[in-house]
Amino acid sequence: KEIPDLDEFIKDEHLHPYLKKIIGDFKLFQHQSEAIRLGVQGKGFVVTSGTGSGKSLTYWATISDYILKLKDKKPGVKAIIVYPMNALINSQEVEFQKYAGNYGGDFPISAKKYTGQEDLEERQKIKSNPPDILLTNYMMLELIMTRETESWMRDNIKNHIRFLVFDELHTYRGRQGSDVSFLIRRIKHHASKPIICIGTSATMVSLGGSDDRKEAVAEVAS
Repeated sequence: KEIPDLDEFIKDEHLHPYLKKIIGDFKLFQHQSEAIRLGVQGKGFVVTSGTGSGKSLTYWATISDYILKLKDKKPGVKAIIVYPMNALINSQEVEFQKYAGNYGGDFPISAKKYTGQEDLEERQKIKSNPPDILLTNYMMLELIMTRETESWMRDNIKNHIRFLVFDELHTYRGRQGSDVSFLIRRIKHHASKPIICIGTSATMVSLGGSDDRKEAVAEVAS
């Protein structure tokens, strides 16, 4: 189900008007509008829908709205988006560049990859001018939160982070899921302000009805 008028949605939900420039002519679907509505109200959410249904737009729009509304924006990581594979990070970097292209010159939002594969020069650039959004994997995020050489990034996260996003949430199960749950707790404890947690997943359970699927999603997310 499409939302018929993006301009009306932005106005009704008190979103930043520049969000239209970022999204472009893309038509929002109901699951996207419901998720964005929650996100801009400061509430966490989990989106489960089919591949290619625009799940990533829900957190990109939510985070972008927050950054655009900052009255005194300082350099610092406001959002960390965690992907299970670096290939997904690369594809989402391309997606971010599309949003920047939609906006035009002087795009007021920055995003950088930080996966452990960056060379010393790129790492130094990130250190001297931290982006608004950090794209990483959970192993690198674990190192950020524990390794002495990453203390500068921990300080940055402590002072600025607002969003923590886990893409492909269903991949974090068993021992890995336990590791990630402790990592989330560590980041929340470290941050100076409350963090909004967001998750996306193509699927978590195939049996049962809609209520069964929602219950499985809620259990994993909690």
